[in-house]
Amino acid sequence: MKTLTDVTPYTEYVEKVKALFVDTEEEEDTEEQERTYPAYGREEFLSQVYMDEASYEVLVGLLHYKKNVILQGPPGVGKTYAAKRLAYSMMGVKDPNRVMMVQFHQSYSYEDFIMGFRPTETGFELRKGVFYNFCKAAEEDSENDYFFIIDEINRGNLSKIFGELFMLIENDKRDIPLQLLYSNEKFSVPGNVYLIGMMNTADRSLAMLDYALRRRFAFYEMKPGFDTEGFRAYQTELNSAKFDRLISCVERLNEAISADDSLGEGFCIGHSYFCNFDGETMTDQTLSGVVEYELIPLLKEYWFDEPANVRDWSRNLRSAIQ
Repeated sequence: MKTLTDVTPYTEYVEKVKALFVDTEEEEDTEEQERTYPAYGREEFLSQVYMDEASYEVLVGLLHYKKNVILQGPPGVGKTYAAKRLAYSMMGVKDPNRVMMVQFHQSYSYEDFIMGFRPTETGFELRKGVFYNFCKAAEEDSENDYFFIIDEINRGNLSKIFGELFMLIENDKRDIPLQLLYSNEKFSVPGNVYLIGMMNTADRSLAMLDYALRRRFAFYEMKPGFDTEGFRAYQTELNSAKFDRLISCVERLNEAISADDSLGEGFCIGHSYFCNFDGETMTDQTLSGVVEYELIPLLKEYWFDEPANVRDWSRNLRSAIQ
């Protein structure tokens, strides 16, 4: 009824009003408190990822210098598993807000990645993509590093997805603005954004990449980690004769795959097929399942025109766990 009322005489009412404001301030203070995340560094990375320290230093150096790295290798070498942990180790803290992962596919487009017009109830509106929003968040927090991870990077139409970002992601073109396709604003990729892509070298149909993209990325080959200290320690802890025989057989199989002119090192079997076992989960049934339903079907695909090789190595793998 009135725009201004003197409530001073109504002490009880005044206290209730004050209490409302105090509660609001306390809630805001609670929300604004900085969250703390666990520390994560080189030691934690090496204890979880089967990679030697020298290889880790090379990989970190590549990322610092090039800012864009693709982890390539055969299936099962832990590319996806290692990517996030590599980011955390370089940040020094396990902060998921500064790491984003997407997966490319044939339908992925520039509109999903940067920006584009999307249909609405009344027409179309310009919407920002995941990489655009990620770069804007990194730009506002320039003191910290941000990591954008792209799984299956070779499955997308890269020229279509990246567009003008082919130039902007170069390490010496960071923070240089360029006119975007769909808006009047100028956009740049901040210098504190690192790109990590993953690529499966065993996929024959997707092995080739645009040369423009190759020039802007460093390519790091990830190999099976059976001979690393971490995996050997894991193998010793399991203390299983059948598991040891199976690993020895797979190592010999990888030598045969590497020596095969139609395959090569890019088709070796990785160690992740045999991880995450313990005394309870590693039974005859689980080992047989890995051999029968994961390794042998893979060999049938590799040697689809050489059934004798499939037959011989299937027999060797089965014998190892007898």
